[in-house]
Amino acid sequence: MSASSLSFENTSHDDLLTGRSPWGMHLKAPERVALTESISTDVAVVGGGITGALAAEHLTSLGHEVVVIDREQLGLGSTRASTAMLQWETDSSLADLTALYGFETAAHVYRRSRAAVAGLAELVAIHRIACVFHPRPTLYIAAGETGDRQLREELDLRHRAGLPGVFLPYLSLRKEFGLDREAAILSPGSAEADPLLLCWSLLDIAASRGARMIAANAVNFHDEGKRVVIETDGPYVIEAAQVVLATGYVMPHFVMPETHATASSFALSTVPQSPDRLWAERALIWEASDPYLYMRVTADNRIIIGGEDEEIADPEKRDAMLWDKTLKLKEKLTKLWPKANATISHAWCGAFGETSDGLPLIGPVPGSPNIFAAYGYGGNGITFSYLASRMIAAMIAGDSQAWFEDFALDRPKRTPPA
Repeated sequence: MSASSLSFENTSHDDLLTGRSPWGMHLKAPERVALTESISTDVAVVGGGITGALAAEHLTSLGHEVVVIDREQLGLGSTRASTAMLQWETDSSLADLTALYGFETAAHVYRRSRAAVAGLAELVAIHRIACVFHPRPTLYIAAGETGDRQLREELDLRHRAGLPGVFLPYLSLRKEFGLDREAAILSPGSAEADPLLLCWSLLDIAASRGARMIAANAVNFHDEGKRVVIETDGPYVIEAAQVVLATGYVMPHFVMPETHATASSFALSTVPQSPDRLWAERALIWEASDPYLYMRVTADNRIIIGGEDEEIADPEKRDAMLWDKTLKLKEKLTKLWPKANATISHAWCGAFGETSDGLPLIGPVPGSPNIFAAYGYGGNGITFSYLASRMIAAMIAGDSQAWFEDFALDRPKRTPPA
């Protein structure tokens, strides 16, 4: 297994997540049925995590016949490892994206991301999805070489793009949030949720419209005229007019864009805190550093802190680091937020997909016009997955737009300046 990828054929949920996250409570994943014959459908969604669930829900709402294929329990791979900070700010700052693609493209990406969080909130409200979804502001705090001046410049770019936010200098940040950092940007419009409950609820909605959840291992894909045949590791095949690849951080070999890499990330959850131990507005906190540290509060008042990313994909090497990384995260928690009861209730680590520019990989697979990729990589995975569900539905309907190219799989690899 390479340092930058996971095997599509052999990777299991145990390779994607080690430890225990606090999501899902006592509920169980939706049931899948075995494939007992070859079947045909309009759209086959490969992968039953949050990305596949968002795609299935939206495509069924448009009247498509949908099959969701997963070789393991739905939602229990990378989705279970998510910390579900539903931000519109991307892993790359607006300043970095401007340096890569120019201001207009960078601003457009940020505005699309903000609209995606709003769309997700509307979807949850319309269906009354019980996933402890709550709107939250974000606090983007100074760290490393990013201080007062850099944050002011970032906020100026955001205001130029029509994006909201206020600057908090040191004294204001200390007074309003109790954080000992040089400065911060406070922005409205983000959110939090339980990613497993959200995923399972979306799959249930899709199933209520006729979507079938299939227990099968997709091992090969090939075009036959205007349709795609998905071979499984059994005697049966699934034929579809369109295929959506929503396989998280595990890509088939024929996708693998040069912008993609797989890393490892770590997180812990504390025991529930008393309300007086939590910061104002229960804001989503993240550092202006690479890799960044981030914190949020769960519905039952646990503090989740994550980060300590490593550029490795090997599950054994990642798992060997879990204890040491957990202690480092606990130490960083007590330093950043001394009021916390830092007793640990959950600790986990998992595979984490990323791109060189911090943007997702969405669109047709080069050379396979009927196979679409939906890879919402980076810290905005769920936000980008919502965006992917809308983009791919539009592409299937023949309504591709010029801005879709901003997320194309074959875009050149670009790296933000140091």
